[in-house]
Amino acid sequence: MRAAAHRNHPAWWAFLAHRLSGLALALFLPAHFLVLATAVEDASFDAFVAWTDRPLVKLAEAVLVGLLALHMAGGLRLLALEFLPWSDTQKTRIALAFGAGFAAVLLTLLMARP
Repeated sequence: MRAAAHRNHPAWWAFLAHRLSGLALALFLPAHFLVLATAVEDASFDAFVAWTDRPLVKLAEAVLVGLLALHMAGGLRLLALEFLPWSDTQKTRIALAFGAGFAAVLLTLLMARP
């Protein structure tokens, strides 16, 4: 039971969100490059652009923007923790602020209308 206690700390959750958003973005990039490759062929690119006008794709774009913001905030958090002299209390507050930012992204996505 004690071994998993660190997983209930806000910093661990910030770490996990940063890693998962990075993984999701890494999975997105090959698809993005594939779409860019279709831009050479006008017919297939036009068909793809028409496909992206669907509500589910618009929602996925909003999620992608949220993942980008989350990953960037996580990276800035890691840089601040690495290079600035923070106490443990300050580190906890940073993790909580990061969590609040993540909650704001989720709320924005839930309120967005595709």
